[in-house]
Amino acid sequence: MCLEQQDQADRKPKLAITVLGATGDLAKVETFPALLDLFGHGMLEDAVIVGFARKDKTRNEFHDIVSEAMENSHVCEEMPELKDSIPGFLERVHYFKGSYDSDESMAELDSFLKEEEGKLREGPTLRLFYMAIPPFVFPGAAQAIKSKAMSDNTRLIVEKPFGHDLSSATDLQEKLGALFEEDAIYRMDHFLGYEINQSILAVRFGNVFLEPLMNRHHVASVRITLKEDFDLQGRGGYFTKYGVIRDNVQNHLLQMLCLVAMENPSTSGACADLRDAKLEVLNAMEVPDAKDMVLGQYEGADGKPGYLEDESIPEEDREAAKRTATFVQMVVRINNERWKGVNFIVKAGKAVEESKCEIRVQFKEPAPTCVLKDVVPKRDELVMRVSPHQAVYMRMNVKSPGLSTDLVQSEMDLTYSRKYPDIYTPSAYTRLILAAIQGDSQSFVRDDEMLRAWELFTPLLDKIEAEKMQPTLYPRGSRGPPEADEMLSQYGYVRPQGKWSRPDRPNCAHSRLMSK
Repeated sequence: MCLEQQDQADRKPKLAITVLGATGDLAKVETFPALLDLFGHGMLEDAVIVGFARKDKTRNEFHDIVSEAMENSHVCEEMPELKDSIPGFLERVHYFKGSYDSDESMAELDSFLKEEEGKLREGPTLRLFYMAIPPFVFPGAAQAIKSKAMSDNTRLIVEKPFGHDLSSATDLQEKLGALFEEDAIYRMDHFLGYEINQSILAVRFGNVFLEPLMNRHHVASVRITLKEDFDLQGRGGYFTKYGVIRDNVQNHLLQMLCLVAMENPSTSGACADLRDAKLEVLNAMEVPDAKDMVLGQYEGADGKPGYLEDESIPEEDREAAKRTATFVQMVVRINNERWKGVNFIVKAGKAVEESKCEIRVQFKEPAPTCVLKDVVPKRDELVMRVSPHQAVYMRMNVKSPGLSTDLVQSEMDLTYSRKYPDIYTPSAYTRLILAAIQGDSQSFVRDDEMLRAWELFTPLLDKIEAEKMQPTLYPRGSRGPPEADEMLSQYGYVRPQGKWSRPDRPNCAHSRLMSK
């Protein structure tokens, strides 16, 4: 199976895609493999692709770099047949050396693009600039593009982080907003492109039995988790300045929370922008309280290094590194009619015992009834597992088979690799780049929701830094600080007994989530 072919002219414009930062890890690991995926599925028939970077390289040298990266990518691992498309794809890929914020470089790029666009079919051109570059370079690059490299239709894809607090995010937004209209700026949070996260609204609003239960009357708590079993070696210099709340919670997990908690975005039968519904959730949120939070940092165990043993942490940042959280569990509260009183427990941890991203909606116990007599039923759960082994399943109570009248908990299980073993599922980057080409912005982060997210988390981050809060040490490979598990019952969550039966292999979902 492949991506749906879009035959409408407005869905398949003549394309000029420029990847800024083309020799960096993000471009090599995610952007170019996603573009190869689109090309292999016939979605880039009229396109020219330019890798733009500051390094002095020939086109052939750049092709060698990109080719090796694509052959070893998760996209080609899941679809080996895409390797056959690499030679044809590279025929469309050019390399351009220049400075991102230079008018002169952008003017030269504009001339080059016009020449290459002239070789494509007649018609208007969509120019898509993918900014796989650090955020502090965004404004200068956007200014140069605006001044010298615009086309009939120009769009920017910008990667997180969108600032590191409310002030920096506001400054960045004001600079970009002064140059481009909001509908031309596509802020990518790649978690919004994962298959299960794309399915959250379908699961909620497409099932008449479920949506009436998604409220404070029936839900005991909601738990959203991102655990990663790999460490931060080589990233310590960056991570010390950001920490796990900025890296994972304020963006990825908060976006997932909004999809779980939002109202139906349909209004009077017409589909509204679902980002309006997400913004309503954010506006109803309380600023997280440090009293409802556990911070942790992994230390060395079993001969493997701890966070502070990372040589990429500069000497001048060593004291700050001691206070850098690589683990957090916190409670988020939504003060509206639907969710008032329900705790949303958000957890993110590095170098823990497993890699897993999932949502667990835990329902309240049923009321006593003569049918159940003295049996105490366990809580039902709706689980949406993003990775690995993407799945949607429900834990529910049934009578134990046989003559017993005991209750046992079983699962109604939709595991994608079992149900859809041959279905092609695009990577998050493939899906989102295609959406940007098609002008579908609903899976991207809008300016107002981005700023509101920073309004919520900046006071907490300021308090952590001002009070020099010290994270609790936990051995790498463990579940994290024991206090995190101990606090769960205080906030309405009961850890289920037994483990879900996993399939043998993941299906088109990253085993190692690229949280960046």
